Amino acid sequence: MNSPSMTKTYAQIIKQIEMLKQDAEKLRRKEVEGVVGRIREAIAVYNLSAEDLGFGSKKPKAVSKAAVKPVKSRGAKAAKAPAVVKFRNETGGTWGGRGKRPQWLRDALNSGKTLADFAVK
Repeated sequence: MNSPSMTKTYAQIIKQIEMLKQDAEKLRRKEVEGVVGRIREAIAVYNLSAEDLGFGSKKPKAVSKAAVKPVKSRGAKAAKAPAVVKFRNETGGTWGGRGKRPQWLRDALNSGKTLADFAVK
């Protein structure tokens, strides 16, 4: 039988669960980074498009050997198109809807505003 000093309280177990959730999330992020890296590498090697992967409106097309472009060196980065502004506040803060939300938007959402309040029309 457990002695009173060895029995965990509900609060201790909840704290332990939260710590385990944080550890699991850290491991998941680390593993996701590796998976995403491998996926990006395969996309580059096979010159795949969103449609090829089933994310577009078109059906996947067969890729011929002639259509495959040579792989760039690991250090080279493709040029990105300028981000489209999808959300703007009254002081000129903008966000394109990708990546981490800016602090001004997080603060506004926490105060009861909605994304629709900042949508660029």
